[in-house]
Amino acid sequence: MSDRIGSDEMVGDDEAEGKVETTEQDLWFSGTEEPEWLVGATHEPAQEMHKEETDERLRQQLGIVVDDDYVGDEIVGDDELMIVNLGPQHPSTHGVLRLNVELEGEIVRRVKPIIGYLHTGMEKTAETLTFMQGPTNVTRMDYLAPFHNELAFSLATEQLLGTEIPPRAEAIRVLMTELNRISSHLVALATGGMDVGALSMMLYGFREREVILAFFEKTTGLRMNHNYIRPGGVAADLPDGWEDDIEGILDQLPGALDEFDDLLKENPIWKGRLVDNGIITTEEALAHSITGPILRSTGLAHDLRKAAPYSGIDRYDFDVAVGENGDSYDRYRVKVIEIQESIKIVRQVADTMPRGDWKADDRKIVPPPRKRIDESMEALIHHFKIHTEGFKVPEGEAYVAIESPRGELGCYLVSDGGPNPLRMHTRAPSFANLQAVPLMLSDSMLADAIAALASVDPVLGDVDR
Repeated sequence: MSDRIGSDEMVGDDEAEGKVETTEQDLWFSGTEEPEWLVGATHEPAQEMHKEETDERLRQQLGIVVDDDYVGDEIVGDDELMIVNLGPQHPSTHGVLRLNVELEGEIVRRVKPIIGYLHTGMEKTAETLTFMQGPTNVTRMDYLAPFHNELAFSLATEQLLGTEIPPRAEAIRVLMTELNRISSHLVALATGGMDVGALSMMLYGFREREVILAFFEKTTGLRMNHNYIRPGGVAADLPDGWEDDIEGILDQLPGALDEFDDLLKENPIWKGRLVDNGIITTEEALAHSITGPILRSTGLAHDLRKAAPYSGIDRYDFDVAVGENGDSYDRYRVKVIEIQESIKIVRQVADTMPRGDWKADDRKIVPPPRKRIDESMEALIHHFKIHTEGFKVPEGEAYVAIESPRGELGCYLVSDGGPNPLRMHTRAPSFANLQAVPLMLSDSMLADAIAALASVDPVLGDVDR
């Protein structure tokens, strides 16, 4: 018989024969029903910290200390504050993000983002892969914007190589990345709507995204993580009938966005949850290297597609979406307007798609046409060597930044003259943007904190790369 607590005494096996009065609810000790060899492992005192731990270190490991760079004035004593962990498995954290939150009732006083639960070591992995294999690795970082990861890596590699890309390859890159921007923002709107109770938005956002992913699959063979944009161009030309596919997407999306606006833009519940929520100023955003829709929502029209154009995107006409107040509502509006502007870019690219090659005319870095492999032994050998040994990149270093759906996405590459990068580092926008979370959430209600975090739109694969 297991030990249990009665109304006023503890009763053990030696008193089993007597009659014992207990309360209606018995409290059972954990570990008393396990085998003797297992009891020690599950016994709570056995799991305590070592006695040599300092009191402060013990408090940290127990998760009852919040330590961050944004500390407000002490308003109440420690006995009125409570530490809770939001995540890393909570769905509202948009991935394996853990927030160490200090609460006074339901008011958030301080927040400490804790990352690393999805760590994959992709930057170190890049050193073991050739430049040819690199896009296969980086495409999995920001898994909602894989084409942008591939583009940043390819542009940095091409800068080291000094390679010129044909106009058609550049246009295809712009087409795919802008469609990817739309699909990523649709996920942000969908999941952000779900976080504040707009469940219909979750269904509508993924419904429209599905049309774009179907085109991605037709073009690259995959819905996500494509390995399509590569050094020297793209993996393959656009498929037959791509014009009709793009036209179908452009016919469907504007009407769907109008539905979203009718559902949310002036909805009093939606505005009540987002207006004046999670405010951040331009100065704070710049001080913390925060870019993308968060920075533009503060009123600063900074977009790398205008400030530092790449892949010929300056040939197309579009406007930079900006907000005024830097709150969650403005960040929502910026994403909606950016979808509209990306639709404009996609339409222009489709109407002016150049003819010609979709990869560079440099046999040292570009595999031969696949049909030539069956016709030429030299082509077969070339194809085999470039895919197994890669191509050598001149010694040097390069940094290229592009505008991803979450902000400035940069790729820094160092080459020692071999086929593999000596070093690769990614300037991940989600990593920098998480610094805004303590600023936004401090002194807000816990329910409002969920809405503010959703408006940041972090991708933890981008953070823990």
